[in-house]
Amino acid sequence: MSKIVWNTENSLREAVKAALSKAMEQGELAANAALPEIGVEIPADRAHGDYACNAAMACARAFRQPPRKIAEIILKNLDLSGTYFEKAEIAGPGFMNFFLSRKFYSDILRDVLALGEAYGRSDFGGGKKYMVEFVSANPTGPMHMGNARGGALGDCLAAVLEAAGYDVWREFYVNDAGNQIDKFALSLEIRYRQIFEGENAPELPEDSYHGADIIERAEQFAEKYGREYLEKSEAERRAALVAFALPLNIEKMKRDMEKYRIHYDLWFLESTLHNDGELAETIRILKDKGFTYEKDGALWYNAMRFGAEKDEVLVRQNGNPTYFAADIAYHRNKFLRGFEKCINVWGADHHGHVARMKGALSAVGFDPDRLDVVLMQLVRLMRDGVPEKMSKRTGKAIQLADLLDEVPVDAARFLFNMREASVPMDFDLGLAVSQDAQNPVYYVQYANARICSILKALARDGIEYRECTDEELSKLTAGEETELLRHLAAFTGEIVAAAQDYDPARITRYVVNLATLFHKFYNACRVKGEEDGLMHARLALCVAARTVIGNVLRMFKITAPETM
Repeated sequence: MSKIVWNTENSLREAVKAALSKAMEQGELAANAALPEIGVEIPADRAHGDYACNAAMACARAFRQPPRKIAEIILKNLDLSGTYFEKAEIAGPGFMNFFLSRKFYSDILRDVLALGEAYGRSDFGGGKKYMVEFVSANPTGPMHMGNARGGALGDCLAAVLEAAGYDVWREFYVNDAGNQIDKFALSLEIRYRQIFEGENAPELPEDSYHGADIIERAEQFAEKYGREYLEKSEAERRAALVAFALPLNIEKMKRDMEKYRIHYDLWFLESTLHNDGELAETIRILKDKGFTYEKDGALWYNAMRFGAEKDEVLVRQNGNPTYFAADIAYHRNKFLRGFEKCINVWGADHHGHVARMKGALSAVGFDPDRLDVVLMQLVRLMRDGVPEKMSKRTGKAIQLADLLDEVPVDAARFLFNMREASVPMDFDLGLAVSQDAQNPVYYVQYANARICSILKALARDGIEYRECTDEELSKLTAGEETELLRHLAAFTGEIVAAAQDYDPARITRYVVNLATLFHKFYNACRVKGEEDGLMHARLALCVAARTVIGNVLRMFKITAPETM
């Protein structure tokens, strides 16, 4: 929350504590009672007060008196001087409600205008190093709709954490080793041979990769090398095909992510764990600690000792480490790099893998609570109320690249963050491209453009934004003005809450509500034509609203057009 909001809540808590202490000293309340923690909150219905305090209820047992009687004693001894509160009331059996003065709202407005692009940012995270690993799609094929949602979610989560004061690192884990690469090699090789050998070439196994992208890469390889690799050994041929195709796939993934406005600090290659000995070292640590055993020619990890439902293979009979072994090594590598917390954005189908990975971190000597996993539910593409599975351009399953060709990046990044990760979502293709108030991102951008238009129109008449006096700002007393100011005051707290919950959807909801409150204010309160003091106070409120809308859009890498 903003310093003003934090100081306001803290001053209220301290004022109530001081009133209790004074009453205890004067004998109105038992002097030897142990005071509980006093809670302060913003009620849902602000008509009953701007803040509510549970002190009277919480202290009933300690003082052995009815809550309302305690509330009356607190009120009698309460001194609100030096705070933003102007009065307090008792409601019902002992609820205490507190009302803010106009100076609170004036100071919030000044805070927004003074901080500008920095408003909303805080040092809540204390600069702790957090890694967010997201998308991490298999490089053997194109990225799909789950990656589209995961990309927007992961990048905006990282942005929220940064705004909340964390030192954030974005990472993409590339599975360029292991069993899936062997399968990739086999699939490429057969497609390559089929180009030249026709019916004499082997059939593609059922469990290999059958996508059109494999055929395309094999054809590109054949165009470059012709029949040359038919004369090579199978091992040489497969190695050459992977060395050719995998970098092309990874570069395609990087281009798609760049188009999606996602920039990673590191694309971490799984192969480095194999090549630099970290995977072997991780397996050795598990062996040395007695957490492995051999069975049927394979090396097993005793995962059940750490709460898993079954043990896991680390090294197969053929001597190749499993994906799980590499994953343990990768997560160990993360923490060895000094990250306080590692956050993974995974598909909901990885649910069972969370406990296994946390247990494995314990096994190699790390606190499993330093790993948090955001499980993301499936997304369903919809067009005109009907599920859309095929791309109209290619006639094949819709991939991330197809989506970004059809839908503005602004819309994709915003709409994929309109729901919590744990909720399945429908992505409406028609809504994403519509230019009306039904499209949430258009609605927010229109509010920004509308404010810009207002400011330009006033400037043409010689009316420019200027700093207002306290007396001028105190004129902002209309209900719509107060609602808008309250919402602006909540921005920093919303960012902190979104960071704590790993839920960037809080911020998209916040800014949609902000746009609604601005439109409501502007429709009810004229700017031009009012007396000078009120006109400039309302102009300042317009600038503040634009500032916060712009800060949200900028944080989520969404454009803030000045005209629409």
